[in-house]
Amino acid sequence: MSAKTEARCEEVRERLKAIGQDHVLQFCDDLDEVAREYLLDQVEAIDLDALPALIDRYVRDSGAFGHQGAIEPAPYYSTPTRADADWDVAAYRAAGEELIRANRIAAFTVAGGQGTRLGFDGPKGTYPAGAVTGKPLFQCLAEWIRASRERYAASIPWYIMTSPLNHEATLAFFEENAYFGLPEADVMLFQQGVMPSLSLPDGKLLLADHGCLATNPDGHGGSLRALHTSGALRDMRDRGVAHVSYVQVDNPLARVIDPIFIGLHASAPDSSGEMSSKMVAKASASEKVGVFCRVDGRTQVIEYSDMPEELACATDDTGRLRFNAGSIALHLIGVDFIESLMSGGRLTLPFHRAVKKVPHVDLSSGALVQPEEPNAVKLEMFVFDALPKAKSSIVYEVDRIEEFAPIKNASGTDSPASCHRIQTARAARWLEVKGLELPRGPEGDADCVLELSPLTAMWPEDLDRLSLPTRVDRGSRLAL
Repeated sequence: MSAKTEARCEEVRERLKAIGQDHVLQFCDDLDEVAREYLLDQVEAIDLDALPALIDRYVRDSGAFGHQGAIEPAPYYSTPTRADADWDVAAYRAAGEELIRANRIAAFTVAGGQGTRLGFDGPKGTYPAGAVTGKPLFQCLAEWIRASRERYAASIPWYIMTSPLNHEATLAFFEENAYFGLPEADVMLFQQGVMPSLSLPDGKLLLADHGCLATNPDGHGGSLRALHTSGALRDMRDRGVAHVSYVQVDNPLARVIDPIFIGLHASAPDSSGEMSSKMVAKASASEKVGVFCRVDGRTQVIEYSDMPEELACATDDTGRLRFNAGSIALHLIGVDFIESLMSGGRLTLPFHRAVKKVPHVDLSSGALVQPEEPNAVKLEMFVFDALPKAKSSIVYEVDRIEEFAPIKNASGTDSPASCHRIQTARAARWLEVKGLELPRGPEGDADCVLELSPLTAMWPEDLDRLSLPTRVDRGSRLAL
């Protein structure tokens, strides 16, 4: 061990010893120089000063995330297609378009996951999602950005958060696909942060092997911290970006750049322009999505598992669910607001705990243990926990068929099959309005497979400039 590494090792050991975690370096003398430096880098990346308090709250205690005060339904702007929508859609759309043209808007995609649950070997964003073409999820989102850049003659940078697990593969995928027609200089990929996995019941840092801590991604809430630490926020400042459109990679119908939503977020009288959200009406009381609520005058999301059953099932005089505002993980976030959350260099969001089985090194034998029962706490942050910190946050309702077709599961709800059905339903709706004759099955669904790129049409009225076929044959597959 070099004198420099030895001195560094002793310094880190003393810091760990002060909080009862010096076992982490138990095998340090057996490692080569590179492995030692890697382990020390891992340890120094942890906020060791904050660790004891996290262990007390989330390991020794349950870390229960309670809701104080009365829970009320969150108000929202109804989708423009709803009869009770009483706001000036055209004015807000114009306000949003002005911000896009002024290069004040950026896109931000959280894409740290793998396609494991789909039986797919690769980053989730590389999964084939187009109903007809099989274009990958990344391309579906890239085409929304390209279409917006072309329509508004705007520079729209795209920030993509990967994970240590998939960063290199994601970067290679973008390079192989020439960044899907976007300027390479306007696409920035950076890695998500991680948190150490903590043993139960004592909160010890676990080792994945002799020279590596057991860690887990810090959750989609950690994306806000990653924007700061990666330099992405600084890049936004240099470009004059004021607002970030946040989307997750699994929804190919996400309207990544939406002028109506941008206009509401930035200029509605009841919005602070700090953080705004999209919602869909819940399909049922039991649908497993978070719900937008008001607690002590602040908008926040309550997870379906935390929502009291009597509230989840409550209905109004018309029989509609009172708490029907389902979160779909689409947000607009002000750059100033993100920076305000990084108080003193730390992201001021709460953690959520998950008790999991985490393989680890047995300190007495040095062997790797594969636990049969949950043995550790993993900590992660949720991005929607930033909502109550906004001075005034608005919610905007969108049509499920228009903007929400996530791919999360191999089959059933939120699967590739359901995504393709929704893509077809959306395209069918737009095409039939323009007079195209479509075959329908016994249940009323389009008896064909359709895919409509935003490069072809971002809005139904964009189809007016195209020469469309007059009909689609039963069982056919059509991509426009």
